[in-house]
Amino acid sequence: MATQHHNALTRALAELPGPLPAFGVIHIAIPHTSRFTIVGNHLAQHAELSLVAIGIGVHIQSLPVGSLVGIKALTARFAEGEMRIAAALRELEAHGYLRRAHVRLANGRMTTRTVFCNQPGAVERAGRAVAPKVPSVPDVPPEQPLPEEPPEPEEAPAPPPDPEATPVPEESRPPVRVPPPTAPKPPRRPLPQPRELTPELRRTASAILADLRNHAEELVFSEGDVEELIPGVAAWLEREVRPDAIRRALTTDLPKPPKYPAKILRHRLTVLLPPPLPGAEELAPAVRRPLVIPLQNCDGCDRAFRSREPGHCRGCRSELTAAAA
Repeated sequence: MATQHHNALTRALAELPGPLPAFGVIHIAIPHTSRFTIVGNHLAQHAELSLVAIGIGVHIQSLPVGSLVGIKALTARFAEGEMRIAAALRELEAHGYLRRAHVRLANGRMTTRTVFCNQPGAVERAGRAVAPKVPSVPDVPPEQPLPEEPPEPEEAPAPPPDPEATPVPEESRPPVRVPPPTAPKPPRRPLPQPRELTPELRRTASAILADLRNHAEELVFSEGDVEELIPGVAAWLEREVRPDAIRRALTTDLPKPPKYPAKILRHRLTVLLPPPLPGAEELAPAVRRPLVIPLQNCDGCDRAFRSREPGHCRGCRSELTAAAA
């Protein structure tokens, strides 16, 4: 079977016009007749996008309208983790290929509309946003700035179409309002701070940060970066998180290569901060107290009997029942 493939490849190379290069890739280009997507070299050969971002961009461009392209959907499709996929989506968003806007559906729920532009430069030159082919969305709220960093809002499913509704021509559908790239962004969440930055906490946090490059060689920081990140690591240590657990949280699934290692660590120390451990009182099982029925004085004989409400004792109730009969 391998010999047949080798012979077919040899014949295909022999039919190529002109001399073959001594090294480098050789293209055997067979025209597609179905199931193909036209991708610009500005994306496929982008000089600043990572390989993961380029691959996800090509994948999204090949999908039909209405496909789910959130972090959860892409993580279920590919082997890369959520952090790498989220970083790749932010790269595409920073270079104009991807835009996300919060819109309100007809049922009042909020959802995220994702717009992918195959030629972002052309959109900027035209000075207008391209209206994506999405169902009509009424009551679009004013433009809102998107969060600077993940976690990413997951795409909510669109409501099913009404079979009795009159179809709206695509030309008359209102475009989804996409925040411009220059929209102001909300301030970043502050770095966690310990209740008291003791010398012991400072020393341990500094050692953890300096040792990270032994586990991820790309995490090399200046002394100023280490000094700035020490309170965040100390807050984790104060909540009794073990150093090896902190190290795993800060080095797992890093983007390759990370452009701003200190910013990545600052973000993870902030959004992944675990809650404090519960104390013994919170973990103790609840004590079940026995039900106590209060004592009442009988309205007939003045004897004491247990009942939730005042009235007659059992003997007096029997006599009253017999007299009534």
